[in-house]
Amino acid sequence: MTMTDPIADMLTRIRNATMMRHDRADIPASKVKVEIAKILKQEGFIRTFKLIEEGPQGLIRVYLKYADDGEPVIHGLRRVSTPGCRIYTRVESLPKVRNGLGVALISTNRGVITDEQARGLRVGGEILCEIW
Repeated sequence: MTMTDPIADMLTRIRNATMMRHDRADIPASKVKVEIAKILKQEGFIRTFKLIEEGPQGLIRVYLKYADDGEPVIHGLRRVSTPGCRIYTRVESLPKVRNGLGVALISTNRGVITDEQARGLRVGGEILCEIW
C-alpha cells in the first residue's frame, strides 16, 4: 500500500509516541518533513531531531519533549491541508492557533515557515498543519 499523505503520517507517529510517553519517534525522511522537524525544534515542541541514513530514504528520529511532571509539550497536532483537499490562504487570513499559543505551519514560496514568520514576510501559502 502506498502512503497518500506522508505529513499526516508524520503527525500521527508523533501524536502516538507522545500518547504512549515514548522518548522518540522514527519517521521516514523527506525534505518537507525535515523542515517541519526544524520548526518543531525551533518552537520548542521537541527536544531535537536527527537524520539517520538508513534504507532508501533515511529516517528522521524526533526526540520528544515532556514537562517536568511528565506532561507532553505537544498537546495536539492537526493536519489542515490534505492531498485530497488543499487549503491555501492569503497573509490576511492566516490562522491564529489557540489564540497564539499554537503554531500553524505554512508552505510558502520561501519554504515551510510558521504563521508568525509568514505574517512578518507578508506571504500566504498552503496551511500544512497546526500544533499546540
